[in-house]
Amino acid sequence: MSQDAYNYLFIGLSFALYIGIAIRQRAASTQEYYTAGGGVSPFANGMATAADWMSAATFISMAGSLAIGGYDGSRFLMGWTGGFVLLTVLMVPFLRKFGKATVPDFIGDRYYSKAARLVAVICAIFICLTYIMGQMRGVGLVFSQLFGIEIATGVIVGGAIVFFYAGLGGMKGITYTQVAQYCVMAFAYTIPAIFIAIALTNNFIPQLGFIGDYTAGEQAVPFLEKLNKINTDLGFTKYTDGSMAKIDMFCVTAALMCGTAGLPHVIVRFFTVKNVKAVRTSACWTLAFIAVIYLTAPTIGAFSRVNLISNLNEKKYEETPQWFRDFEKTGQMAWVDKNADGKIQYWGAGKSESGKSGKVFEGKPRFHNDERGASGERLLSNQIVTDSPNELYFGNDVMVMANPHMAGLPKWAIALLMAGCIAAALSTAAGLLLVLSTSISHDLMKKIIKPDLSDQEEIKYARLASLGALLVAVWFGINPPSTFVAKTVAFAFGLAASSFFPTLLMGIFSRRMNKEGAIAGMIAGIGFTLSYIIYFQFMGGTPDQYLYDISPEGIGFLGMLINFAVSGLVASFTPAPPPEVTELVDSVRYPGGEETAAQGH
Repeated sequence: MSQDAYNYLFIGLSFALYIGIAIRQRAASTQEYYTAGGGVSPFANGMATAADWMSAATFISMAGSLAIGGYDGSRFLMGWTGGFVLLTVLMVPFLRKFGKATVPDFIGDRYYSKAARLVAVICAIFICLTYIMGQMRGVGLVFSQLFGIEIATGVIVGGAIVFFYAGLGGMKGITYTQVAQYCVMAFAYTIPAIFIAIALTNNFIPQLGFIGDYTAGEQAVPFLEKLNKINTDLGFTKYTDGSMAKIDMFCVTAALMCGTAGLPHVIVRFFTVKNVKAVRTSACWTLAFIAVIYLTAPTIGAFSRVNLISNLNEKKYEETPQWFRDFEKTGQMAWVDKNADGKIQYWGAGKSESGKSGKVFEGKPRFHNDERGASGERLLSNQIVTDSPNELYFGNDVMVMANPHMAGLPKWAIALLMAGCIAAALSTAAGLLLVLSTSISHDLMKKIIKPDLSDQEEIKYARLASLGALLVAVWFGINPPSTFVAKTVAFAFGLAASSFFPTLLMGIFSRRMNKEGAIAGMIAGIGFTLSYIIYFQFMGGTPDQYLYDISPEGIGFLGMLINFAVSGLVASFTPAPPPEVTELVDSVRYPGGEETAAQGH
């Protein structure tokens, strides 16, 4: 069988499985649509939550970031892992006891205000739309490479699939679909890593190979020492050293952590289990399932960097493997022969001849059809002049997809990985779409605009909201704020950190926090963060203008501090919450027992 045949087989079977589950588990009531009826087992919910959590940014971009940035890429690994611990310790047991199905629902009741609920709905829309556009971009990248189509077309196809099984099945359908998607992702991520670890380190456990010896050369040397030498020989910094500003590294990591603890689509997953005890058990299973992927990502990033340089650096175009030409055709990779020597040079700024100017592209290359230069390189239509000596260009997101090709893995392993890439993007996109539709149909329509909505009308509005939100997300997936998926997703975490995290935390642990403080804090936090992101991503802001060297990825941490400060200040000058609310807070602080606080008050 050809590679295309394997791809179609694996992708087709996985899609048939997802859609079959969605049809079988179709939601018949609002309770099933929003929380799967509250009867999901902790084991299944742990697997589904892990799938919801491990988005395209995790599956595709995190390892790519580690491959390109080395130590700097660990900000995603540390931020997302630590954030999930914050989420499970500080948030979900208490919110589950409160007994509300959505984050805006909690905020509306805890802060006894429709205005607070409305602000929370708006925040949820911004967070989820930003997050889902990154997932749509990831789907487009995978479909583009699989079928040789434009990324825009891939985004549209992926959006249609997500709408079908998310809009049809609701949380009930999504939960069991995500169980299947996690299984696909786990096998797709670990099996290629095992093959490559054996080839490079003679160790079938990737993590041990990563800290062991590189055995594919003439003599065995420590793998990380080999990787550092490759980097320094090519003019890059050591793989184990960082080049980001320390303040930015800290802020990005902190924003990812706190944003994780405020993500509405992850929080709502813990409302699908029976009680608070099941929440804790489910969280333990989730962490275990996440660890399978997160402990493998650094090995994939490091292995792919070694394979990339071994396969392409200093090679003439006619000597390059077929996979490079396939990625070149879809615009995922490109080579510009700056010094006209006919060889592909992957060099860092520290390499000699860095004064030579040449032609490079920004973002996805646009080619002059199949017009070739004297050395065989495809000519680009969006060329600029630069002093960089590097001649090889590719995005971080392509590294995971290219890794099995570079390592010469079997065709079925490559097809399995591609199925995993799609599963990662679709699983999170479906969860986000559900939260968006729920926020609009339940929290906006049912709780604010039309309180007399029936269950059937509420689900109808939810599905219409899903369609509208998905159309917006598809447009931004085609025209994203960043072509790097993890960076786009990081913006969503910053928005969550600056809006929901302080409001939820103070809502649980502060008896004095009132509606005025919560509303002012959310508006100030997300307003500052969103303005900063828009300025630098859409209005021409440059890195030399960063506030205290903090990038848009990390500004959510500063927005979070603003939220805390504004909330506390406003609350201190406005009336305290009514007694029944402080009693509710006291009850929610003790998450034991089977009954919810909401039922008790």
